[in-house]
Amino acid sequence: MTFTMDREGTKLTVAIQGNLDTLTSPELEKALEPALEGVTDLTLDLKELEYISSAGLRVLHGAAQVMSQQGSIRTIHVQEDVMDVFVMTGFGKVLKVE
Repeated sequence: MTFTMDREGTKLTVAIQGNLDTLTSPELEKALEPALEGVTDLTLDLKELEYISSAGLRVLHGAAQVMSQQGSIRTIHVQEDVMDVFVMTGFGKVLKVE
């Protein structure tokens, strides 16, 4: 898994590539926590996210909880396999998927 963060003022876009699983999710979580400070608009670009496990869902859920207190969160370009996981777990209701 790799990810990039692009911040413009209070807007942050995080693009995640590869697999977000038990081995890789701690890296994203560690980077996201301080990056969300002062952010009012978070966009998760999942165009190149191929797989997400429950550990990855936990990280995204944590970001959603933070953003519910300070702004908004949305996901864009969700691949079909990842969307299937969102639907099966009810996670599609937690994140605004566009």
